[in-house]
Amino acid sequence: MFSVIPVITMITGGMIALVKKPSGHLRSLILHFAAGVVFSVVAVELLPDVIKEHKPVQVIVGFALGLITMLAIRKFVEPAEEKSGSEAGGSIPMGLLVAIGIDIFIDGLLLGIGFSAGGTEGMLLAVALSIELLSLGMATATELGENKMTKPKSLSIIAMLALLFFVSAVLGGTLLHNLSDSSMEIVLSFGLSALLFLVTEELLIEAHEEEESVWHTGVFFGGFLLFLILGMVV
Repeated sequence: MFSVIPVITMITGGMIALVKKPSGHLRSLILHFAAGVVFSVVAVELLPDVIKEHKPVQVIVGFALGLITMLAIRKFVEPAEEKSGSEAGGSIPMGLLVAIGIDIFIDGLLLGIGFSAGGTEGMLLAVALSIELLSLGMATATELGENKMTKPKSLSIIAMLALLFFVSAVLGGTLLHNLSDSSMEIVLSFGLSALLFLVTEELLIEAHEEEESVWHTGVFFGGFLLFLILGMVV
């Protein structure tokens, strides 16, 4: 049931951004914060789990599959986005949404596995992920608004992404808990690669469309530090 909390915060973040459209400056701050939090998830939650198993072959396989998947998505989705954007005003940024969807799916798996490991770890991780999904909800709603997506359609997309988190959390707490160490290493390495791609090739590129200031940089590192501290508490 704790997986419902991040679902609610993501939808809430999306609703806030849809009710009052952020300015370009605020949009960049939101994206920087989201990038910092996601990058912190990689460093605090994924990397230690990937390294401790000492399975380089599985890491290479999972990491390569993650990168190939994200590059394939960009190659085949972006031309369709440009075409639909030239024909109509309400195109869906599929590349960004797929990357965020993978991020959310991996986060859900981590939460489910965390509760399998212990109740306290799971509860604290749920709080940390709630903060991440709040910022991702706002960032997603902002990007959909920039693509002239209607508010009801934007909210439905955000709700579906949030539901994906719930499904993956249940999956992580049940089926994936029984995966072999080698299979889990591939899954986590895939998520590691996909999240790095999300931060460097999607969130930060979008965030840097606005003029940079010291506040933008500070927000990125603030998001990283926030999840880092929560990870230390866990």
